[in-house]
Amino acid sequence: MKPLTVDVAFLAELRRDLHAHPELRFEEHRTSALVAEYLQNLGYAPHIGLAGTGVVATLDTGIAGPAIMLRADMDALPVNEAGQAPWASCTPGVMHACGHDGHTAMLLGAAALLKADPPPCGRVHFVFQPAEEGGAGAQVMIDEGLFDLFPTDYCFGLHNWPGLEAGRMGVRSGPIMAGGWRFAIQITGKGSHAAQPHLGTDPLTIGAALVQEAQLLVARRTDPTIPAVVSFCVFDAGTTDNILPETARLAGTLRALDPVVLDELKDGLQRLCHGLQVAHGVTIQVNFHQPYPVTVNEHHATQLARKTMRVMEAQMGGPVPDMDITPSLASEDFGFMLQKKPGAYAMIGNGESHKLHSPDYDFDDSIITRGVRYWHTLAHTCAAQEHAL
Repeated sequence: MKPLTVDVAFLAELRRDLHAHPELRFEEHRTSALVAEYLQNLGYAPHIGLAGTGVVATLDTGIAGPAIMLRADMDALPVNEAGQAPWASCTPGVMHACGHDGHTAMLLGAAALLKADPPPCGRVHFVFQPAEEGGAGAQVMIDEGLFDLFPTDYCFGLHNWPGLEAGRMGVRSGPIMAGGWRFAIQITGKGSHAAQPHLGTDPLTIGAALVQEAQLLVARRTDPTIPAVVSFCVFDAGTTDNILPETARLAGTLRALDPVVLDELKDGLQRLCHGLQVAHGVTIQVNFHQPYPVTVNEHHATQLARKTMRVMEAQMGGPVPDMDITPSLASEDFGFMLQKKPGAYAMIGNGESHKLHSPDYDFDDSIITRGVRYWHTLAHTCAAQEHAL
């Protein structure tokens, strides 16, 4: 293995700078500018502006071969950081609670390493994507011409994973991340004094029934061999302790590893709301928005990722990769890319860190080297193995 020609300490400092200056979806202006400047300094000509703040750069060997797309997400979350690291968020209410700062740093490192040691043929597109967190930034980039401007044979994604040994790689063929619907529900009844509930129609108790009944959509209406979950994450009603409210607001997500099951959950929740509306004489409005598809790894692309992990294991040692990692019911807009192009989404362990989206979460800088190496080795593997598998 050639020595690493990337300043990993600098990448860690860059990652921490990004962590200290997080930006929400479609607002990643500082991050985008920093990414573009780094790429320009490496000799790339970055394309800026897809989905507003997206950045794409291409390494073209000039020799016919596969074109691959390597993607990192850049956006942060609307979370108040609880950690006290020197690089903790400087922006109240916004933090990198999912490690996108680390993803960006690793892909920038890969762009530097591949510039110094390019694959023997083909092209590599480095995609720095905005708005993964609920904004479907991948779909926006596609709609604005991503694959037309940057023709691609395969797409690859990489995400850090708390609870998986630091630096351990993982992948699987088929569904790896769930599809998801976000929903918002408003129940409108009739307010009344708490001592006279019969004079009103209490939306709070109807909402409580809805939360309970909705769990049966998975427990009794879904094939138990197909992972799925209904989660209510918001229940807001009332302003004081002696008045029954007029409205209640609920919100959450539906998730499944099978798109048919996901649609069944959506239809089931709509029917349940309609039934409660009729039974109790209230108005229940249900809105679904920003669906993410199931992230499905294509078999051949997964084999390329597995080959890459085996090469890394032989050359670098360290944790043995998990070639059939357990899928997650979290959702990921990389699934939009995999609907258009074959590819594979992989995991890299973040060790025993706090969980994703936790206010105490932080990216483990010790895995940057292995992430950079994964991207570098994958590009070489694709060029060498495209016609051999």
